[in-house]
Formats: sequence, C-alpha cells, structure tokens
Amino acid sequence: MTTEQGEGPAEPTAPPSAEGPDRKRAGPLGANYWKLFASSTMTNLGDGLMSVAVVWLASTLTREATLIALVALASRLPWLLLSLPAGVITDRYDRRVLVASMDVLRVLLIAAFTAVVLARQGDLPHPEALAAGTAQPPAGAELLLGLLCLLAFLLGCCEVLRDNSAQTLMASVVSKDHLERANGRLWGAETAMNNFVGPPLAGVLIALALAWPFFLNAGLLAAGVLLILALRGSFRPQGQTASGRIRWRAEMGEGLRWLWRHRLLRTLALMLGGMNMLSAIAFVLMVLFAQEVLGLFEGWQFGAVITGVAVGAVLGSLVADRISARLGSGISLFAAIGVEALTFTVIGLTSSAVVVWLAGVLSGVAIVVWNVITVSLRQRIIPDHLLGRVNAVYRFFGWGTISVGTLLGGVLVSAGEPFLGREWALRAPFLLAGAAYLVLLLLALPRLGTARIEAAQAAAEREQAGGQHTAERAPEGVGDPGDDPAH
Repeated sequence: MTTEQGEGPAEPTAPPSAEGPDRKRAGPLGANYWKLFASSTMTNLGDGLMSVAVVWLASTLTREATLIALVALASRLPWLLLSLPAGVITDRYDRRVLVASMDVLRVLLIAAFTAVVLARQGDLPHPEALAAGTAQPPAGAELLLGLLCLLAFLLGCCEVLRDNSAQTLMASVVSKDHLERANGRLWGAETAMNNFVGPPLAGVLIALALAWPFFLNAGLLAAGVLLILALRGSFRPQGQTASGRIRWRAEMGEGLRWLWRHRLLRTLALMLGGMNMLSAIAFVLMVLFAQEVLGLFEGWQFGAVITGVAVGAVLGSLVADRISARLGSGISLFAAIGVEALTFTVIGLTSSAVVVWLAGVLSGVAIVVWNVITVSLRQRIIPDHLLGRVNAVYRFFGWGTISVGTLLGGVLVSAGEPFLGREWALRAPFLLAGAAYLVLLLLALPRLGTARIEAAQAAAEREQAGGQHTAERAPEGVGDPGDDPAH
C-alpha cells in the first residue's frame, strides 16, 4: 500500500506483492508524489519550449545538415560521457538536493543565453528565406552556433545527473505496488508538456520574439525547484552516507556488473540503446524535414506537427498499465517495437503533415507503454542502494547511443544528398529506422517473454524480502525462467 509521505522517511513501508503486472490501483499516491508530478510537469514544459526554440534558432543560422545535427549531438553527448559517474553520485547524496541543484544551474545557464538571443534576434533571417537562398546567414552566425552548442552541452550535463536522480526519487515517493500507475501518470504529463503543450507554445512565442521560449523556460525551472525542495522526508539512499572518498571505478563497476549479470535488464538496456539510436538518426533533422519536405516554415506549424507524439503519450499513460495487465508485459513490449517500425516507415514515405501527426500519435502510445513497463520493472527489481548506479549504467547503454545516432543522422543526410537529392536524403533516415526496428523486433521475440519478466520480478521480491541484494544469475548454458517467447 502507498503510505502518506508527510512524516518520516520517504520510502515504502510494505514489501512489494508478487501479483504480477496487474497490481493494486486503489489508494492515494500521496502529497510528495503530486509535488514531484507538478515539478516534472513544469520542467518538461520548459524542455518542450527548448526543443523547438533551439533547433529553430539553429535553422536561422545554417541549412547545413551536419551543423544542425552538431547542436543535437552536443546535448546528447553528456549521456555517453557522464552517465556512469552520475550514478555513483546519485547513490551517495540526497537525491532531492541533487535534482534541485541541477535545475538551479539550468536556470542560470538559460538566463545567460536568453540575454544573448535578445541582443541578436533582430538580425536573424527567416528559415524559408535562408532555404530559398534569398537571405544570407547573419554576421557572427558561427559564433552564435558555437554558443548554442555549448549551451546544449552544459544543459545536457546538468540533465544527466538531474534525470537520474529524479527517476530514483520515484521509488522513494510511492510504494512498489503503485509504480505502474504513478509512472504512467508522470510519463503522460511529462510527454504531454514536452511534446504537446511546449512545442506549439514555443512556435507562438517565437512569432513574438525568439527569446521568449528561453525566458519562460528559466521561470518554469525556477518554480520546479521550489516544488522539489518542498518534498518532505529523507531522500538519501538507504544504508549509504556521503562520507568517505568516492571510489569511482569500484562504485561504477558495481553497478555495471549488477546490470550485466541480470539478463533481463541487460537485454532491455541494449534494446533501448538500439531503439534510441535509430530514433536519433531519424529525428535529428526533423526541423529540416518539416520545413523542406512537409512545407512547414512557420514555428507554430513545426510545433503543431510534433504534438502527435504527446497526444499518443497521454492516451498511453492512461492505458499502459491496463495494456500490460491484459496482454502481458512481453507482448506489450513486442507490440511497442512493431508500432514504432510502422510509424517510422510511414513518416519516411509521406508528404502529409496530417499523416505525420497521426503516426506520431501511434508512436506516443508505444513509447509510453514501453517506458511504463521497463521503468517500473527497474524500480521494482534493482536494490535501493544500487538504484542510482544501475539506472545510470542502464541509461549509459540506452541513452548514450543517442549521441551516436545524432551524428550518424547528420552524416547520412549530407552523404546521401548528392546521390538521392535533398528530399529523399531527408526521408532516408526514417526508412532506415523503420527497417531496423523490424530487426530489433525479431531479436526481442525470444528474449522478452512475459513469463521471463514475471519470474525476474518474483526473484527480486524474494531477494529483497530476505535482505539479499543480488542480481539474477544463471550458469552458462542454463536459460532464465520463462524462456518461452510465446508467453
């Protein structure tokens, strides 16, 4: 059951049940949960504003695919470089303080860059004029693009530690019986703000002044900090203190070994890495695809067309736990991969903004179903004293590949343009991703069955109830429980 977290340690007071994916839904999620929910909603609205403002600013400075991809690469590279150290820090210090500190740094960085945009926004050409060759890049475009890359990199560094700490907070805010419901609501709100409300709002604000999305994001982050600091309870990792010298290699290695020995979570991490790399290859130049293939040269149009994902995410957040209970975790994950293969292929073949939006709806449902199942699974299986490090290793594999995909996407378009022409060079990454998703589906079938997932959960519950924090292990040549992919 979920306990009210107003007093005392903010941690579950009852062991998780072994009822499988169809867990209890009754009972309040608690005041702390709703503070975390509100903070995440605000910060993700700000992220949605930035997702449009940053690439739109880049598209007013250059039409070179690799240079625009460089901005996205700068924001994702920290996940490859800093994920493992961030996990060590998350498991040693108060996770609430870490989240608030990183958000304060983000406020300062964005506020400083907003001043730069205010000073230069009058000199920037419209992207359509730049694409048509009737306008030239502004003076100092290279310097401004460099500052944009630096901002993206520094914000990415903050986000690595912030997001890893925030995800571990959830396991302390609600009981394990309610993780699917809590994560589903949170994922839905985050995705709605990030992709449904933020992008079109950014488009409207850009029409007024390019600096407005940056300014509003700083304010939203500041409000989110206050809510995080209002969480009541202790959010230090159980049994851990901040005293003593950090043994970086040993502590990172402990998380790495735990994940690598757990066959199910290792498989999920590698699958996520493949999917995120393919998504990055396809979407890194979405702003150019929208402008030049779909003909959407206004900021509000670009913001609107990418809201389909958020609509699907909201729908998915409402039904993800029911889908998992009805179909089983394994079949739900298979379906999510298959839907993504379909949506990437459709986007790559169409010139209709409406079709792209509808494909985004399907993709949003699939993304949230995958996230709710896998994030809840990690929070339930991983011991608390290792949660930050193992989550960080998981994200190293799962998110570190985004930087690789970002670079590959830009190179693919630039290299393909002389042979395919500009339009089909922009379509090619989506078609490639759609085909590769089918390969991932074939790889997942024998490895992610529902029986295997439920067996892993039951084993973790037994170990945690007995005070044993060990990974699922199987001798060489012996399969995991539930190897039958039909389940």
